Amino acid sequence: MSDRPPIPPPCIGDEIEHCLCGTVARLRALYTDNGEDRPDSLLRDYPDGTRVVEGLRVLLDAMFPGRMFPSDSQGDEIGIFLMRRLSAAWRFLRPEIERALPFRWRGAAGRMEHVPPESDIRAHSFRIAREFFEALPDVRATLIEDVRAAYEGDPAALTFAEIQLAYPGLLAIASHRLAHELHRRDVPVVPRIMSEWTHAQTGVDIHPGARIGRSFFIDHATGVVIGETAIIGDRVKLYQGVTLGARSFPLDAQGNPVKHVQRHPTVEDDVVIYANATILGGSTVIGRGSTIGGNVFLTHSVPPNSIVTVGQTHVHIRSKADQDAPTPPPPPDFEI
Repeated sequence: MSDRPPIPPPCIGDEIEHCLCGTVARLRALYTDNGEDRPDSLLRDYPDGTRVVEGLRVLLDAMFPGRMFPSDSQGDEIGIFLMRRLSAAWRFLRPEIERALPFRWRGAAGRMEHVPPESDIRAHSFRIAREFFEALPDVRATLIEDVRAAYEGDPAALTFAEIQLAYPGLLAIASHRLAHELHRRDVPVVPRIMSEWTHAQTGVDIHPGARIGRSFFIDHATGVVIGETAIIGDRVKLYQGVTLGARSFPLDAQGNPVKHVQRHPTVEDDVVIYANATILGGSTVIGRGSTIGGNVFLTHSVPPNSIVTVGQTHVHIRSKADQDAPTPPPPPDFEI
């Protein structure tokens, strides 16, 4: 005799809605009117993430022709190519910017800060889109410097083409520079959709609010995390696994995190940070020209031209049969 419960009969045809109506009623009750997720407008009010990502991919292809889509354009057709790409990106992104703008005042932080609503959302979305597209030549000029930084910073790189087409670090910084232009214009939601798609593609997590200087290079890329208020100077090089994170953050009287405060480190010009280093805190400044060694954990500033390393350790090799050999002492703290 089986103890398993009886299997209910299948729902067929018109019976499907009858079978699901109880579940729908229970789920609907969980979509409470908290001023943000309203059942009657939930689906049509959210920006379409698929269109945002497609717009980003088209823009990446405009920055580096052939990076995202095959192209048969010749050199003398670059104007036509760019017009097609930018027109497509505009059609993807401008409506999603319009959808996203109400979250400035309708989102949880906006309601808490009493952000006033925009009187003409559509017109404002056009102004933002126009400014964003006008900034693209500057983005492209900066990305050219990023490509050169990768070529000069990686002896394995033999051509600019392989950097543009294959390096995840360049894809991450290119996506970030585009998302950052929207973040600078106070567009909610859309830049985060872009950055999280990039995170999934590359393993690099850069908040669109991070301010990153020129000639930036992430070698190997995987596992890098750069927080929202991080500031990075010019000619900085990071290796895999580096974290520029928050040590702690203040709370208001109701226990909510205080927004718009410096929580992440500042990395000045000409700094190199090696693999798996962790640097935390909004008051932490890595001085110009410094080198941070692998696996270093820092929560305070270091002066310019410092070399920061984990204390020297010794490798001990012994036979598995020698169970009585003493355990090596733990490594000392980092040294400057």
